[in-house]
Amino acid sequence: MLDEQLCFALYSTSLAMMRVYRGLLPKLGLTYPQYLVMMVLWEQDQLTVSDIGERLFLDSATLTPLLKRMEAQGLVQRNRARSDERQVIISLTDEGKALKKEAVSVMPAVLCATQCSADEASALREQLVNLRKSLNDSAG
Repeated sequence: MLDEQLCFALYSTSLAMMRVYRGLLPKLGLTYPQYLVMMVLWEQDQLTVSDIGERLFLDSATLTPLLKRMEAQGLVQRNRARSDERQVIISLTDEGKALKKEAVSVMPAVLCATQCSADEASALREQLVNLRKSLNDSAG
């Protein structure tokens, strides 16, 4: 009965995926949530905490301590927006920008671990994104 549950298949697959990342990310000095933040900032630097939170489906209470640790590591800078001091702008440091070159090996290693072709992985990702959208829509 448990093995027939979609939620359990997603949960246990997520745990397995995290084990793969736990084997890859220590060489970058990052946790998985930190890696996600870096990926967002490598796509577009100088974002507000709320922009990053929207992208990662995380609230500021979760992100703020994470970003403070990343600032202590020298990967990002946190600065108040001049136009609205309530907003905090997160920017990559030179060290954070340079880390992108080291991180290029992560995605191919993850794809290899899935034993899926690039097309299969892309199709699966698309299905999961659509599932997330449906679930978010039904949850209100």
